[in-house]
Amino acid sequence: MVNQIELVTKTKLPVDEELKIWKHRMMPEGAKVEELEKEKKRISIVTGIHGDELEGQYVCYELARKIEAEHEKLDGIVDIYPAMNPFGIDNITRGIPAFDLDMNRLFPGNDNGDMNEHIAADILKDMEGTNLCVDIHASNIFLTEVPQIRINEEHKERLVPVAKRANVDFIWVHGASTVLESTFAYSLNSRGIDTLVVEMGVGMRISKEYGEQMVEGIFSLMSMFGIWKDKVLPSHTPVVSNDEKGLDVSYLNADISGIFLKEKEHGSMVEQGEIIGKIVNPLTGKLLKEVKATDKGWLFTIREYPVVDEGSLLGRILRE
Repeated sequence: MVNQIELVTKTKLPVDEELKIWKHRMMPEGAKVEELEKEKKRISIVTGIHGDELEGQYVCYELARKIEAEHEKLDGIVDIYPAMNPFGIDNITRGIPAFDLDMNRLFPGNDNGDMNEHIAADILKDMEGTNLCVDIHASNIFLTEVPQIRINEEHKERLVPVAKRANVDFIWVHGASTVLESTFAYSLNSRGIDTLVVEMGVGMRISKEYGEQMVEGIFSLMSMFGIWKDKVLPSHTPVVSNDEKGLDVSYLNADISGIFLKEKEHGSMVEQGEIIGKIVNPLTGKLLKEVKATDKGWLFTIREYPVVDEGSLLGRILRE
């Protein structure tokens, strides 16, 4: 098996340093890249666009480890990009440090632009020939999410059937107005490269259970595309929400500041009026507000970080 680390792009930095982005390529020994790409047998696993989203790090490790352990079943190209924003990961920041930029707002980039735009353009060039890309994100440090795939309604006909094989709990089809055209996934999908955006877990942490679920989903996708010579079916059947008009999901927001104490875990089924959590005042010892479910349904997002201000998102419910 070909098992090598390759340079995706690099750029000069002050004091004789360089910013480098790497990928891990795995493919059968003796196979030719051009032939495998012609047979539509290349998958790219991308994570680390946001430096404080670390769930994908475990996925990259576990995926590479399992492929190497059973490399005789590999019949295509697997490209693993664990750190698209290495500075952000090193500094535990969502964006690119020093530039105060969200990397996921720079695509498709510009060859003649500044350093960050040039890097974004090089990344897209490296994606040419990919048949499927899985763009793995975590939630932020404030919220926990069940494993889900979010899809722009413009691409739902292509992507929903593929996403059903990815072993997630939820597929959320968004209206086009909620998806920014400057994101990595939108740029790839607009170029005909099928790209699934995964959201799962919580920021700055690794949820091994979710990571293992996602690895199983990637093997299922690899099997679907003929990249893995073994039949792998997902163990999770996703709920699919075609929420183009934003009617399927209700949002729970704080209407007072305080400390939020959750009483329901994400993934729970709740009844309308059921208590989700409480907002309290630790100074006075008073209960300020009982947070109740606005609808009957599935609580797929819950507040993890307890300090809240008026308007803070506390949870999301997929209406039954």
